[in-house]
Amino acid sequence: MPSISSVILQATSCLCERRGCMQLQQLQQELQQRCRMTNEDFIYIIQNCPQRFLLVPDGESYSVVGRTSLRLCGAYSRGERCGGSCQQLHLCRFYVFGNCRFGKGRKLCKLSHDVSSKHNAGLLRECTLHELQEDELFLLLLQNDPQLLPEVCVHYNKGSAPHGGCRFQDSCSKLHLCQHFLQGVCRFGPRCRRQHAVDLRSQSVLEQRGLSRQLIRDLPAIYRNAQYLNAAATAASPAASPAAAAPAADDPDCGEFCKAAQTDETEEICLHFIRNSCRFQDGCRQVHFHLPYKWEIYDGRCWSDLENMEEIERDYCNPAKTHSSDYQRVDFVTMTMESMPVRRLSTVSWVRRPPHYSLTTQWLWYYRAERGGWLEYGQLDEKQRSTSVASRTLEEAFVSGETEVQVVKGQRVYVVSFRDMYQRNRKHHTKRSVRRRPRFVSKAEVDKLVADLRKCSG
Repeated sequence: MPSISSVILQATSCLCERRGCMQLQQLQQELQQRCRMTNEDFIYIIQNCPQRFLLVPDGESYSVVGRTSLRLCGAYSRGERCGGSCQQLHLCRFYVFGNCRFGKGRKLCKLSHDVSSKHNAGLLRECTLHELQEDELFLLLLQNDPQLLPEVCVHYNKGSAPHGGCRFQDSCSKLHLCQHFLQGVCRFGPRCRRQHAVDLRSQSVLEQRGLSRQLIRDLPAIYRNAQYLNAAATAASPAASPAAAAPAADDPDCGEFCKAAQTDETEEICLHFIRNSCRFQDGCRQVHFHLPYKWEIYDGRCWSDLENMEEIERDYCNPAKTHSSDYQRVDFVTMTMESMPVRRLSTVSWVRRPPHYSLTTQWLWYYRAERGGWLEYGQLDEKQRSTSVASRTLEEAFVSGETEVQVVKGQRVYVVSFRDMYQRNRKHHTKRSVRRRPRFVSKAEVDKLVADLRKCSG
């Protein structure tokens, strides 16, 4: 199979070519034509990439909707100054719409039309979207960013009059479309009194707002996908529950999905073996290795050790680094090396064992600071402020299966999402990247700890 990141890219591209959504089996067939992959590989990727793919019940099967956490920066779009650590794209929204009037004449647009600018390219690479075509990326943004789409008139969908309860009728600045159709549940179908497509009046209004005709034709499908994504993001909605996000237990394909989920369990390194005290020896279910971390590469047949493992680990423990600096260049974002999958095995997380246990993996949590650097949660920033939670609290929530944690810093309240690894201010609609990296432990430090343990036990 090609690298996981390339398969995810191909799957995302397939979805965007089909207006952002495809039936599960159709996507599987399309991917298997493009990539050499098994059914198990496909299920594994769809099941374990919730930040990119949303599974939606569709009759007796499922549909897959493309998703992303990237958004256009509102401050930049308004011409306001944006902070240096902004985690949103700096692009002209009308360029995304496909019809910026300044891009076609002599007068240049004041906002960027450059997807590959230094700022935008870094964000796209971080989200593994940097190889998408522009039109594919723009469709993905449109169905995920609620600030981009024109608002649908709620009054149009009330009452029995031709314009429902909308008193503005033909002069309404909002879109007149059937709400039930957009939700995929209109029982009247072609006989519905409400619009299931953009009429000429709405098309004229949308063109005046800068939307291209191609985008206007795709709007009903984009709105429908946005409805699915909004429902999944709402905790109180049934679509956000595990039953709606994944196949049900009595589904005939459930066994395959469960099997794929089980294979995602991280193999742990045996703590007792490092201490030379594993009584199970070759019968131990955990990995036997002399360090609390192990870097491996998959060549298509089996996993094998990477060279210079300690140097790779040193780079990985630095939250500012997205790849190793060794000649074996490991990409920490996609976990690949020269398109081949890479994985990191480690000992159990430090929060799952009592404090006196040594050689557990101490995972630390960082957020992107004001000036672009990385700061650990609980540490003081340059203004002598700290967050209300530290790494241990976040790690405990993460390993227990929680999806988000509330964090307070100064007078502001944030939410750290483990699904897409962002810290969000829901009031101001801003976000910062979050990274989980281990504390570095050298081989010399491990050898000393093991020697001390043997002295104590001897």
